[in-house]
Amino acid sequence: MATSPLSLTSKPPSITRLRHQRPPLTTVRVSAATVTTTTGMPDHHHPSLEITGGGADRFLPAFNTLHLPYKPFPIIGWNRHLETIFAAFFRNVPEVKYRRECLRTQDNGTIALDWVFGDHRSLPSDSPILILLPGLTGGSQDSYVKHMLVKAKSKGWRVVVFNSRGCANSPVTTPQLQTASFTADTCHVVDHVSSRYPKASIYAVGWSLGGNILVNYLGREHHRCSLSGAVSLCNPFNLVIADENLRKGFNNIYDRALRGGLSRTFDKHASLFEEMHDEYNVQAGLNPRTVREYDEAITRVSLGYKSVDEYYSNSCSCHVVKHVRIPLLCIQAANDPIAPIEATPYSDIKDNPNCMLIVTPQGGHLGWVAGDDAPFGAPWTDNVVIEFLEHMQKNASKPESS
Repeated sequence: MATSPLSLTSKPPSITRLRHQRPPLTTVRVSAATVTTTTGMPDHHHPSLEITGGGADRFLPAFNTLHLPYKPFPIIGWNRHLETIFAAFFRNVPEVKYRRECLRTQDNGTIALDWVFGDHRSLPSDSPILILLPGLTGGSQDSYVKHMLVKAKSKGWRVVVFNSRGCANSPVTTPQLQTASFTADTCHVVDHVSSRYPKASIYAVGWSLGGNILVNYLGREHHRCSLSGAVSLCNPFNLVIADENLRKGFNNIYDRALRGGLSRTFDKHASLFEEMHDEYNVQAGLNPRTVREYDEAITRVSLGYKSVDEYYSNSCSCHVVKHVRIPLLCIQAANDPIAPIEATPYSDIKDNPNCMLIVTPQGGHLGWVAGDDAPFGAPWTDNVVIEFLEHMQKNASKPESS
């Protein structure tokens, strides 16, 4: 389960803990003849999908699939837990051959980039580039990553997987592993890819915690972001709410799976942390009872936070959505057990002319077992993401220099 896709700024905490109000569907009026937005513009998406956002009117022409109803695969797609677990264990995994490149960061850390083998010789230098950010403990080996990669590659895109520190068997050279709020590595990767392919437009897709990392980067680094567009899927957005949600009822099974993946990764590199000051609780990192306990023992210390609550509060990407300055598509499932829908910053997405949100009625966490490829093939979201990215690329202006 460690490598399965069960991945998960100033505060005050009192504001962070407030659940985002999910508004009634006042942004869309459904009639028998057509679906019309409050702006009066024709909106050809199916009423089974909830769509909002300040950029929705601008981005809706990109999609050819949203006029169809969202139809979850029978039985599997009717229960959020069954769908989440089925997608994690039974979705097929495409064959992909990678070429790994390791980058050294300013703090002497190591980032592993997995490029598709042979693309550096076969694709033009100005081919659009897609950077993929997997979820918590995830990496280039995961099925949902490979399906998106194969879909983008079939359209002529150059794809690279950004494996966070310690993920996908990447080398670890400093006492820091994957975190939800550290955007310096994302800056480093985007800058590196931009300098390597200065004629190409660059985009990014992030899932779960990778989506949170991506949106944090887009909001915090908006003044220097060189991406032309981005997509966030199953983003927990508010880690305080997600943490509380993860420890409720059946969700404990996901908490156990995730903390198991975290502790196994930490076990490989524990010696780096043992040599540091006494703040690290190495034993708790090796045998955490929950994800929260692991983050208290290891993650928050590596980032200098005084408590795990401070770390979660300062890592919420919901706080920075309003600062995003490039086209951003967010896709959430209303029944996601790990990224609860009430954490989604509806108001800020609606107020930002660069953002669009699609909420499906089912989907679980990284499931979306629906569409023509269900149940074992690519998730329903892949075609939607590709349509958005292709539309952005068609209208993108090439960067003048690296």
